[in-house]
Amino acid sequence: MKLKLSGTAVLLMFAAAAHGQSSVTLYGVLDNGLLYQSTSAATFQRTAPNLGHVYQLKDGGIYSSFWGLKGSEDIGGGYRINFKLQGTFNVTNGKFGLSDTPGTTAIFNQFATIGASGPFGSVDAGRQIIPMIYAMAETDVRSAQYFGSILTAWLGMNQAAGWPGTSTNAPIGALYDSNALVYNSPKFYGASLALEYAPGGVAGHFQGGTRESAVLKYSNYGLNVSAVYYNGHDTNPFPINYPAAPAAPATGVANNRFYYLGAMYTIAGFSVSGSYGIGKNPANSNTADFEMASGGIGYQFNPRFKITSGVYYLKDRNRSANHSTEFAVGAEYNVSQRTRAYAQVGYVDNKGTMNQTIIYGAPVAPGVSTTAAMVGIRHTF
Repeated sequence: MKLKLSGTAVLLMFAAAAHGQSSVTLYGVLDNGLLYQSTSAATFQRTAPNLGHVYQLKDGGIYSSFWGLKGSEDIGGGYRINFKLQGTFNVTNGKFGLSDTPGTTAIFNQFATIGASGPFGSVDAGRQIIPMIYAMAETDVRSAQYFGSILTAWLGMNQAAGWPGTSTNAPIGALYDSNALVYNSPKFYGASLALEYAPGGVAGHFQGGTRESAVLKYSNYGLNVSAVYYNGHDTNPFPINYPAAPAAPATGVANNRFYYLGAMYTIAGFSVSGSYGIGKNPANSNTADFEMASGGIGYQFNPRFKITSGVYYLKDRNRSANHSTEFAVGAEYNVSQRTRAYAQVGYVDNKGTMNQTIIYGAPVAPGVSTTAAMVGIRHTF
């Protein structure tokens, strides 16, 4: 009997040890607020009329609401197997976020990855937010937020290039890539490298639908510097009137290229940032060739309260009459460890057919100046 009990105790001990080597976490964020915008439009089309001011409950004043599951298993020797499932949803109506195909949503539209990490760095496979977005966020005082930031400027570049906003498949750069393999290196004296390759899986075309990108970063002594190269084939294949008009067939032609260089320096609570980017269709630069510049300044008054500001400029290099300048200021206060209150105001001066938005998901009419203000709350769990 003693031997049996001892054997049972040993088995229980090993079971507990095995359980302790792996973990699964449920997490998420809810972000909601009241938005006023002096003009509005129904779509991102360059012919969309101004529908007048709008006052609404808006999801995602800082970033979108999302939920997810992530887990990790320690397999010994400093190596781990990791997975991540994460998707956005709209707090105002409960709908899931967009996918690559117009008119459809996906439960895990941000991350659906499995990978490994260790002394070599990490490798993740599947749909994911790609390295260029983190590089832009880390060199923008406004942190690539949904309201008035380098993100809305980059989205404005995509809107000008014909992105209808009905899917996540953009014509310039990318926020998410499906079928992606992403490697992140360890830091070496503050420097790190991220590489991405996404095979297209298109029959008969080795290059059809493929994406590749490289990000070189330096982060040390309060300084963040990022350099980005992104190249895509057969991106944004869906016409505005999809599904009435079918998607364009894959040809393997490189039609999506984005370069970005940005820096941010923080000292004694003050932060200042600047960046420059170029986005184009290298196969036909007459259809899309834009430049983007930004500058920002912010101050962290204490661990709970900070103010950030930024200016974001877009220019159509094919048609000089098309350009836009956006200004944004925001204040954030951490009510608790998990809850943040915020207030933001922005102004965009669009010229020609430019329709840079102040906040993602709230279109403005081309060539129209717009003011927006939003107050909201963001809670993590």
